Amino acid sequence: MKYIIIAVLYLFTAVSCEKFEEINTDPNKTTKVTSAMLATQILKDTYRFWNPNASDFIQGNLFNKHIAYLDPSPYVSQYYYSNYPYGSFGSFARLTDLKYMVQYAEGGVEEPSYRGLALYLKAAYGFSATLDMGDIPYSEAGMALDGITKPKYDTQAEVFAAILADLQQAEAYFAEGKNFSGDIMFGGNPAKWRRLCNAMQLKVIQTMSKKATADQKARFAAIVNAGNLMTGNDDNLKLVFTTNPNAVYPMWANGETFRIKTGPSKLAIDALKNLNDRRLFYFAEPASALIAGGLTQQDWDAYAGAPTELAPDQLALNNAAGNYSLLSKRYVKFMDNDPMLYFTYSEQCFIIAEAIEEGWVTGSAQTWYENGVKAILNYYRTLPHTTGEVHGMEIDQAYIDGYFTGAAAYATAGTKQDRLQQIWIQRWLLDFYQGNGGNYPQFLRTGYPVYPLDPATSLNPEDDSVYPKRWMYPTDEQTKNPVNYQQAINSQYNGYDGINQVPWYLKD
Repeated sequence: MKYIIIAVLYLFTAVSCEKFEEINTDPNKTTKVTSAMLATQILKDTYRFWNPNASDFIQGNLFNKHIAYLDPSPYVSQYYYSNYPYGSFGSFARLTDLKYMVQYAEGGVEEPSYRGLALYLKAAYGFSATLDMGDIPYSEAGMALDGITKPKYDTQAEVFAAILADLQQAEAYFAEGKNFSGDIMFGGNPAKWRRLCNAMQLKVIQTMSKKATADQKARFAAIVNAGNLMTGNDDNLKLVFTTNPNAVYPMWANGETFRIKTGPSKLAIDALKNLNDRRLFYFAEPASALIAGGLTQQDWDAYAGAPTELAPDQLALNNAAGNYSLLSKRYVKFMDNDPMLYFTYSEQCFIIAEAIEEGWVTGSAQTWYENGVKAILNYYRTLPHTTGEVHGMEIDQAYIDGYFTGAAAYATAGTKQDRLQQIWIQRWLLDFYQGNGGNYPQFLRTGYPVYPLDPATSLNPEDDSVYPKRWMYPTDEQTKNPVNYQQAINSQYNGYDGINQVPWYLKD
């Protein structure tokens, strides 16, 4: 009897094991990963804010001096430091999934588009990483499955050249590509990605303007003259937030707790007031003390920015007295608030306007400047959730048509430097409260606008009188890739991996 029971139990167990996978497989869900699924996940991981909550989103906006945190316990990034002053190669981990994305698409009509997306994203990861740190592993990045676990560091000059080559090849793939699935940024439209690839090449070349070769400047001109570029706000690379709980604006939920301690900077508000730019009323609330003093919400003088270099205790006291404007209340009201802008038609316009002023390409710098400003103003004009939220100072078409007067009028009678500064301030304003941190390398390159720095409050641990130029390499490089790491810091920074060391692209 005992043996019969054992035999029955054995048979039951064997059958159960055979049925286990079947029983635990949801017939309504695929068990196969597709290129579209990988594309969606990779794009989401690439473009979502790194930690979507109000506190971290505010911290992510401090380095570029658009805002100030008005609390006696400061976020150190306001004062040129970071609790974790290291860069990252983490984005390169996605290169393996990008390879699978392309592999699964082989032989299909969508294959060229997926190949274009893979190359564009690799170039974007490399561009961000090299600006952050300097020399990086690029040519051998993402090749661990091929046995390369200690990739060599390419020089920054080599990285820029490789990025441009990858963007050019990505553009060619998208030119032959068809609409593809899984794209949360452009809805699978290869024509938009193609235009972005061309515009991104312009940005890369201009960012390395101090080192750009004659051939690279000629390439810049050729791309502009070919005309296959972004044509308007519909081509903006942006991450759209929704009412899906997994895809909401970072200031949603407990954002009000932090909004009342965060204000637009004096640098930002003074620039907007100087330009008579109504984005001021979209970005800020009037200072309560100035309203109590008799000004109205429509008065430009009712808005006062906070000096980002002021000591935190003093900022907090001034805020408690109502002396500063705070961030607009609209930032915390809507789950599907302002999209996060990564690359806009406006930025493309300002890149080309600067290049014309520098003699890289022919054309009307004024026209490109004005087109860039009109586009971003029109973007805010048509932005949802602004009705009743902008203090009765809406941007309408009549306002846009009359914008270019006073300081906003292109300085055709001024100096080249005057005109470049007009371009640069407008380009800086594009990133107001976008969380993308993208303007800092442009500030380092141009020195404009002048970011406030007070040695008495600067937390730069190596030199409180300068702006940090880079992030240090990830600490695990010293154990995972020590020989190549040491060679990189020796050749670039005389053996010292510091935040004030000057990368190649910034050297005259």
